[in-house]
Order: sequence, then structure tokens, then C-alpha cells
Amino acid sequence: MVLDLVLIGLAVTLEPVPIVAFILLLSVERGVRKGLAFITAWLASLVLVLALVLVTTGGTPPTRGSAPSTAVLAVKLAIGVGLVTYGEHRRRRLGRPRKPPAWATRLNSVSVWSAAGLAFLVQPWGLIAAGCATVVDADMSMVTSYLALTGFCLLSTGSLLAMQIYATFCPMTAQDRLTGFRAWIERHEDQAVVVIALLLGLWLVGRSVAQLVG
Repeated sequence: MVLDLVLIGLAVTLEPVPIVAFILLLSVERGVRKGLAFITAWLASLVLVLALVLVTTGGTPPTRGSAPSTAVLAVKLAIGVGLVTYGEHRRRRLGRPRKPPAWATRLNSVSVWSAAGLAFLVQPWGLIAAGCATVVDADMSMVTSYLALTGFCLLSTGSLLAMQIYATFCPMTAQDRLTGFRAWIERHEDQAVVVIALLLGLWLVGRSVAQLVG
């Protein structure tokens, strides 16, 4: 479970769309405050969905080979296949011009509450679903499970936290450097999405198939 959560957490924190949205948000008026609202909503929604999973399972992992365990593996397999399919779809569209998302043109006038809503909108829910399917195996009677879940939440938010801290304590230099970073990400966004989706999707497919037939 821990290795899967680490890989999924890395995929979430490196997802280009939330990073670009967050950098744009930091560049507007009262950007640091709105960035804090974004991170708070991001973490809250992440913790909420994980908590719902744990409430459903009772904090006890399903018995290996049981119907619930097989169903969870089937879900992870389906998510993996979906990621691979999406990654391949984006790979075939590499180099084609894309329109900027609608929210990108409205950030100059966004409120603190809207910034929080944006976090929910741009969260990579396909990757979060993979994390939720993995969390089903958490045994909440063990301290290591709490540490693993905490680490997953922090890792999934790591890139945003780093930028928020940078913009808070080094506002003069952060603006230019984050703008340059955003431009670099936008030039390589499609390639990053393809790599993340294909690698994580293939990992989930391989792990799920191995556990289903093992």
C-alpha cells in the first residue's frame, strides 16, 4: 500500500494543471491569501474522500481473496486502464493547439471562496480515485497506516505548499520565477500528462493483475 500511495502522491503533486492554476492564482491581487484558500480546500477535499473510504471499510482491510478485495482490485485495474487510455489519447494529440481552460481567463477577479472552489475543480480526481482504492487496504489499528495516509496527503500537496511558502516569504523574487516556471510547464504540459498517465496506469494495471491472479 505504501509504495502505491507514494507513486500516486507523486503523480498528483506533479500534475501540471493544478500547478499552473495555482501559479496564476498567486499572481493576482491578494494572491497569497487566495493561494492559502486553494490549498486549504485542496487538502480538505482530499482528506474528506479518504475519510469516507475509511468509514466505509471501518478501517479494516478486506480479506485477501474475498469478494470485496477482488472488487477493489478490479476498480484499481479499471482506473489503470483508464489512465493508460487517457495517456495514449493525449500522446496522439501532442503538438496540436489547445484552447486555455475557461477558468484561466477569470482568475484576475476571483474571490477567496472561488479560489477554494477552483481547487476542487482542478483536483486530478482520476488519480485521487486510485489513491482511494489503495487506501481500502489501510489497517487503521496500526500507526504506520496513519503515517502513510498523512504522508500521502502532504506529498499530494507538496508542490503547492512549496510555492505558497516561496510566495509568502520571498514575494519579490517568487513572482518572476514562478511565472517562468509556469511558462515552462505550459510548454511541456502534454508530455508531462502523457508520462504520468502512462507510467502510473501501467503500474496499477500490472499490480492489480498480479494480485488478482496471485
